[in-house]
Amino acid sequence: MQTDPATLRRAIAASAIGNATEWFDYGIYSYGVTYISAALFPGNTEEAVLFALATFAISFLVRPLGGIFWGPLGDRLGRKSVLAITIVVMSGATFCVGLLPSYASVGFWAPLLLIVLRMIQGFSTGGEYGGAATFMAEYAPDEKRGFCGSFLEFGTLAGFSLGALLMLGFSLLLGEAAMHDWGWRIPFLVAGPLGAVGVYLRSHMEDTPVFLEEHEKAERISHGLPYLMANYWRPMLVMGGMVIALNVVNYTLLSYMPTYLQRRLGLTADEALVVPILGMLFMMLLLPMTGALSDRIGRKPLWWFSLIGLFIGVVPLYMLMGMGLSGAVIGFMVLGLLYVPQLATISATFPALFPTPVRFAGFAISYNVATSIFGGTAPAIGSGLISATGDPLMPAYYMMAACAVGAVALHFMKETAGQPLSDAPPIKGAKPVEEDYVI
Repeated sequence: MQTDPATLRRAIAASAIGNATEWFDYGIYSYGVTYISAALFPGNTEEAVLFALATFAISFLVRPLGGIFWGPLGDRLGRKSVLAITIVVMSGATFCVGLLPSYASVGFWAPLLLIVLRMIQGFSTGGEYGGAATFMAEYAPDEKRGFCGSFLEFGTLAGFSLGALLMLGFSLLLGEAAMHDWGWRIPFLVAGPLGAVGVYLRSHMEDTPVFLEEHEKAERISHGLPYLMANYWRPMLVMGGMVIALNVVNYTLLSYMPTYLQRRLGLTADEALVVPILGMLFMMLLLPMTGALSDRIGRKPLWWFSLIGLFIGVVPLYMLMGMGLSGAVIGFMVLGLLYVPQLATISATFPALFPTPVRFAGFAISYNVATSIFGGTAPAIGSGLISATGDPLMPAYYMMAACAVGAVALHFMKETAGQPLSDAPPIKGAKPVEEDYVI
């Protein structure tokens, strides 16, 4: 069933706005961590920053719970309904961070409330990304799924860049004193309008044709996690291994980099923000082209290029970043160039690993379990490894290990480019969906 161009554009926008809101939150938190830690946590600067990074990681611990809850619900009720709810909860939690009282005012209630809000945000995100990628993939034409899906990750970098630019802009406009006092709160409040736009876009879309066609076949029952583990453990393992590579690189490169450049390499606060912003804008230009390329030559060749390139190049590029501002800009851009083939193809690759009746759940659970353990913890692990060893290259070694895991998983994935989202999972040995089971 071919989607008309206007509907396809609305589907892309409706999917990407949620991803942009999610990563806007990560951007303002990561780039404002020094202000957040000073306002909401006790202790000296080093201790407070470590607490703030740990709180960032805590939100990822509940993401699998969100995937287990929202995924089967999205397969039963539809992608659109769940996505409308998750963006409200997600943007609302981010908005409320901007309203939190300081540690000086309420003591330990400040970090405790922040932890609660981060957990709410993580729980909603557990359904947001898998749902948005599924929604995008099911609307996209088979021959253009890579190109269309790349705009979901365009939203990722757009949201992250917007958050970073707001933090940088207010820092330059208001100065350090005002930012520490109240200025850091403003970007968090922007999440409210972003969420409202997302709800509007999603409420004016029909559910995906693929889901509606499947839903009309018969009454079905969702068997949830036990059913997925029994019948789809192979694609879940393959996806989990690839997500380890994807998100260790992602969160080390995007979330941790400003802190790393400032605290470990000695760049100023503004320079540490400028470097990733320039790199992300560069990556945004490459995403649609790379997505379109994956439609022509396949997803696997691009993933192999990315994994091998990062494994070989990450240590020299980290050493280059340690040589000053210019080296940091060049090093980050080359790392981004090597990472883009993974990022651009997520929304085309991962949904195709699962058949329609369990696609949302399979994606959401696999993605969020791997992300919670290896992705969101990457900034804290990178910082902790450096503190333990004194070696500023430890985040690069961690990325190399993750890429090796991803390469093993990629070996077991069959090519999906140009193939319809049929009920035959492209993993050898995975069982087909039984015709009599119910959602």
